[in-house]
Amino acid sequence: MKYPSILIFALLILTSSCRDEKENCCDTINQASPYFPPNSKNWETTSPSSLGWNTDSIQTLYDNLELNGTRAYIVLINGKIVLEKYWGKNIFNNSTFDTSTNWYWASAAKTLTSFAVGKAEEDGKLSLAHKTSDYLGLGWTSLSSEQEDKITIRHLLTMTSGLDDATGNADSWQPQDLIYKTEAGTRWAYHNAPYTLLDQVVENAVGQDFEPYFNTILRDKIGMDGSWIWSGDNHLYLSTARAAARFGNLILNNGVWDGTRILNKAYVDVMTSKSQEINQAYGYLWWLNNASSYRIPQSQIEFPGSLTPNAPSDMYSALGKNGQYVCVVPSKKMVLIRMGDNPDAALVPFLYLNDIWKMMNGVME
Repeated sequence: MKYPSILIFALLILTSSCRDEKENCCDTINQASPYFPPNSKNWETTSPSSLGWNTDSIQTLYDNLELNGTRAYIVLINGKIVLEKYWGKNIFNNSTFDTSTNWYWASAAKTLTSFAVGKAEEDGKLSLAHKTSDYLGLGWTSLSSEQEDKITIRHLLTMTSGLDDATGNADSWQPQDLIYKTEAGTRWAYHNAPYTLLDQVVENAVGQDFEPYFNTILRDKIGMDGSWIWSGDNHLYLSTARAAARFGNLILNNGVWDGTRILNKAYVDVMTSKSQEINQAYGYLWWLNNASSYRIPQSQIEFPGSLTPNAPSDMYSALGKNGQYVCVVPSKKMVLIRMGDNPDAALVPFLYLNDIWKMMNGVME
C-alpha cells in the first residue's frame, strides 16, 4: 500500500513532537531545583504524565509488584513523588500497610551504618585506615594479634576482612566465630558479622551509643522516622518507606539536605564508588551498577556484566534480604524504593530488581 505523502509528513511531525515533548520534560527535570520534603506528612508530587511517561504501563507494574509480595513502592524524581503505592498488611499482619507503616530494611541498612562511619570520620573521631582493634580492643577475633592488626575499618566497610564467612554462623560476631581465612584485603566475601561490629566501632569512637548518635547526625536532620532493634546477632533498622526515600534523596544530592550539608561530598563519592578490585560492584556497603563484573553473597564466582542490566549504569543501591531496595540514579535524578516480602530465594534478590527495571523502562519510555 502506498501512503499519501501528506500522511507520512503528518506522522513524522507527530513522532518529532512526541520526542521533543519528552526531551523538554527531561530538560525541565535537569534544570529544576531539587525538592526536599518538610518534616511532616506533606510531600509534593509530580504526575507521571507531566514527565511524558507511559501511564498505561503503570498498572501492569503495580500488578507485578503486588504479585511478588511488595508492601511499599515509591519513585521520586528530583525529590518529588511520582509513584507511590502500598499493598497488604504490616509486619504483624494486623493492620493495612500505608505511609505510616514500619518495615525492616534488612541489609539495605548497611548503607546507614556506612553513612555513620563516614560522619564519624568527618568529625575526626576515627580513620578508615586505622586498625579495627584501635576501636574494639585486642582479641575482638580469634586471630593472632599480628593477623588481627591488619584488619582496618575500611576492610569492614568493603567486605574484605579476610575472616571466614563459612563458620556455620556468619552472623555471630563473638571472637570464637571470627576465624582467619586469608589476609585482609585479598578476598571479598559478604559477611554480616564484621559489618555488624561497625556499630561498636562508631560507639567507641564517638563516645555515644550508636542509635542516639545516628539519630543526631542523620535521622532527625532529614526528617526520617524509624529505629534500630536487635534480632539475634543482627542490628536491624525499621522505618516507613518514605523514610527510606528521604535517605535516598539525601544521597542523590551528595549529602546535602535542603541547603544544609549533612555529610561531606568526598565521602559520599567514595562510598558509592568501587572500593576494591575483587568485587567491582561494591562500594562502602553500597552495590554499584557500573561495573564490568560482580560477585554475589555466598559465592566466590566472578560474573561478567553489570549487576542489574535493565537499570541505568550509574545506579547505586542499598539492597537487603527479601527485596528491600533503595536505588539512586543520578542521571535521572531518581530514587526508587521497594519494601516487602521475598520475591525470590536469593540472599540479596538482584533478579527481581532487574525485573522491576524492565517494567520501569516500559513506564518511562
